[in-house]
Formats: sequence, structure tokens, C-alpha cells
Amino acid sequence: MTASLPSEPALFGREGELISLSIATEPRLLEDLLEALASLDFPVNPQLYHRAAEVRVEFPAYSLQIEQVRDALRREGFDSDNLAISGAFARKD
Repeated sequence: MTASLPSEPALFGREGELISLSIATEPRLLEDLLEALASLDFPVNPQLYHRAAEVRVEFPAYSLQIEQVRDALRREGFDSDNLAISGAFARKD
């Protein structure tokens, strides 16, 4: 009998599991979104994905930092319900 590997590997640290966070915004609001992320207590190294009507901002974080991100988004007027969470190593198709 062979052991099956989990479908998605995970990394854990003091702040929980390493995850990937993603939020989309209108291009005109990108600077405001990046300012909100810059106010966090941890460094954010975002990847930006531009489309015609939106910019998707993705960055790694730890699971215990999710509420801090949601709070920063709310403070700057963004809908924190639009924050997408996935495994750090999830395939992006």
C-alpha cells in the first residue's frame, strides 16, 4: 500500500499556515489598495495581474494575519469579503 501525498503541500510558522491572499480592485483604486497593504504589520510583496477592468493583487501571508488584512481593507473602504484565500502552493489556472 502506498501513501498518497496531500493534494497541496503546506508550510507552517509561528503565525499559522502560509497561504496566498488575493483581492481584485478597479485600476483607479490600485494605489489606495497598495497603501492599505503597506499599513500592515508584516511586509507584503504583491504580484499584480492587470486585466481590462480590474487589477488582481496577490501576496503570501500566514493564516493568523487574515483578520489584520481584512481590518486594513475595511479601514480604507474596501470590501473585505472580496479577499480570496487559497493554499500557498495552489495551482493558478
